[in-house]
Amino acid sequence: MHHNTPRPLRRAALEAAERGWHVFPLVPGSKRPAVRSWEQRATVDAERLTRCWATGDYNIGIAAGPSRLVIVDLDVPKHDGDLPPAGTPDRVADGADSLALLAELQGGRYPCGTYTVRTPSGGTHLYFTAPAGTALRNTAGTLGWKVDTRANGGYVVGAGSTVDSEAYTVADGTVPAALPDWLARLLTPAPLPRQEPLSVPLLATDRRGAYLRAAVDGELQRVACACEGNRNNALYQASVALGQLVAGQALNAGDVTGWLVEAAVRIGLAEQDARRTIASGQRAGAKKPRSIAGRAA
Repeated sequence: MHHNTPRPLRRAALEAAERGWHVFPLVPGSKRPAVRSWEQRATVDAERLTRCWATGDYNIGIAAGPSRLVIVDLDVPKHDGDLPPAGTPDRVADGADSLALLAELQGGRYPCGTYTVRTPSGGTHLYFTAPAGTALRNTAGTLGWKVDTRANGGYVVGAGSTVDSEAYTVADGTVPAALPDWLARLLTPAPLPRQEPLSVPLLATDRRGAYLRAAVDGELQRVACACEGNRNNALYQASVALGQLVAGQALNAGDVTGWLVEAAVRIGLAEQDARRTIASGQRAGAKKPRSIAGRAA
């Protein structure tokens, strides 16, 4: 039976895309992505979204990075024992209070008058436009108790979605305001210390060697530039790509592992965790070998 009126979730997904926000499906009734590589597949294409939501009542994911958004997630305590850290002023009872205290300490104003979504738990998502030219990071409680942020490599559940039969609802439908300067400063990654380049001894000087050099450098750069919250995923993707070349006998597995471990440790990943991620990525890459002219020496 066909209906002329779009289903509510499909309509909400299209409305988000009309705002220029990149949308992707979440598992129905859940916060989990329904697709892999969700950040790359998130789209504003109404036709693609219509086809997707015609197949099911998916919840709505908003990819913050491609949408040029920074979303501040203000949560509330989960239970009576969910208390702020010792020394927190008595007036701080939830994430909104934490953000107000942070604004005060930074000499800024509490950010309001922006697109706002009320979450089923009673929390709030404040949407802001990201400043141009800066890759802001995700945070989880580092700015303050019950205060998280989603930027590059992060996403939020969009309005219209439901979890445990409770809906995410628009509390303020205005256009997102610019991210306050004081918040932008706190979220801007500190510059990395100057480091020697990674040693990648690909000695061939022919076109094949140049191709391999570019491939390896590109994947190591992917890891080096990954934002907090997306670093392990970037490492995995790099491991898959270089694992394909290993499987095609264009690169040595031990060399690739060494380069990737060094890159991962430099951005703050634990070596043992990085090695597990690299091994998993190389196993996935081995299923689709990629060879180039000639063989590895």
